[in-house]
Amino acid sequence: MTIKSVILSGGSGTRLWPASRESHPKQLLPLTGELSLLQETAARLKGFADGEVDPRPLVVTNEEYRFIIAEQLRQIGLRSPQIVLEPVGRNTAPALTLAALAAVGEGDPVLLVMPADHVIANVAAFQLAIVEGAQLAADGALVTFGIVPDRAETGYGYIRAGAMASGADSARALLEFVEKPDHATAERYVASGEYFWNSGIFMMKASVWLRAIERFNPAMAAACGNAYAGRSADADFIRIDADAFERSPSDSIDYAVMEKLAAAPELGQGIVVPLAAGWSDVGAWDALWAVSEKDAAGNAARGEVMFEGSRNTLVHASGRLVAAIGCDDMVVVETPDAVMVAHKNHTQDVKKVVARLKAEGRSLTQSHRKVYRPWGWYDSIDAGERFQVKRIVVNPGAKLSLQMHHHRAEHWVVVRGTAEVTSGERTFLLAENESTYIPLGHTHRLANPGKVPLEIIEVQSGSYLGEDDIVRFEDNYGRGAH
Repeated sequence: MTIKSVILSGGSGTRLWPASRESHPKQLLPLTGELSLLQETAARLKGFADGEVDPRPLVVTNEEYRFIIAEQLRQIGLRSPQIVLEPVGRNTAPALTLAALAAVGEGDPVLLVMPADHVIANVAAFQLAIVEGAQLAADGALVTFGIVPDRAETGYGYIRAGAMASGADSARALLEFVEKPDHATAERYVASGEYFWNSGIFMMKASVWLRAIERFNPAMAAACGNAYAGRSADADFIRIDADAFERSPSDSIDYAVMEKLAAAPELGQGIVVPLAAGWSDVGAWDALWAVSEKDAAGNAARGEVMFEGSRNTLVHASGRLVAAIGCDDMVVVETPDAVMVAHKNHTQDVKKVVARLKAEGRSLTQSHRKVYRPWGWYDSIDAGERFQVKRIVVNPGAKLSLQMHHHRAEHWVVVRGTAEVTSGERTFLLAENESTYIPLGHTHRLANPGKVPLEIIEVQSGSYLGEDDIVRFEDNYGRGAH
């Protein structure tokens, strides 16, 4: 039996705004440690014996996140992952169907399906639950993991479990999924001992899932099958047929299959494995405070933070020193272009701020000042009338596209590393503290031939400085001409 991890990373939620943006959502952020939530999810199966876990995770995501996901996995030593690109979002059931189609021909492994944006504090307890779930899944069961509740929570859906499963250590029969309850109902659920929080984590063999989706949602099975049959390969990426996939119904794993299993026992038994491992879906800033390490006064911090006379407060600082004085039960989030201050009881209302910013056409919900590209990233340090200053970092061995601009000229100063510059017909090297000038309308390219990151300061000047003023002639990453 081999376990294949399937990581669902297509979400673009902004409930953790301003740290999370649509182009750089929470799963790509380091919220609880040095690793991003995606990296923590991918690393959660390290430590199993050789052969028990496929070292290549299978990630289902969208076009926009593909390069940063590949880079983050490379940073933790996971090379050549399989990354399936969804052309449109169709919820978790079609995403899992694509993953199962990709995996079924590789020995029909047991799939461990995990959202990319959850926190699990006790990895050892998680792995023990995975071992139990994998044994049941290998025998044909469809397994979900129910979080053992420690409070009457109204923000989660629940799973009702029945009697102990035959031959299992702790697993129980899956009876039903229930919607988010009111507080009184949640208290009754927790007191009964029959209910668990719905984690959104599942295990089953690839072939078992495909049979189930064919039985319960043949239109989805057909659309995903046709989309995968029309796939093309592009480095680590699997691109599926967009027209076929757009015809797939949109549904979750729960609704599409899991809650219907009682009607078709021949497909496999629905099983709940209890999980008590410090789980959180980090659905809002108060949830991040709850799972973060705290000082004696209950304060949690990330970045350069000073507390004075504060209690039970979370401060998340991205770049500047944040001093929290006399703050009780507060959340303060600092980013280079936005600061949010909220009472911990009102962090869910961040969605109202995001909605207002979208209605006003503000880009603050879409992207950060720091923007990731397949070759590295840039940070827009300053801007004014007819000028913009960027800090650009190019990964070792990477290069920008061969391009030109109609409306701006650029000055480049090398701060660190060695730059290979193409300017018109010339190609030359620049060392640290050297510079060059790229005239308006001049074909040019920047590359890093070295083994350390290349860092430059770029000063743009001209009548229009938008990112769409790019004409690409060559590009290593398959991006269009404009």
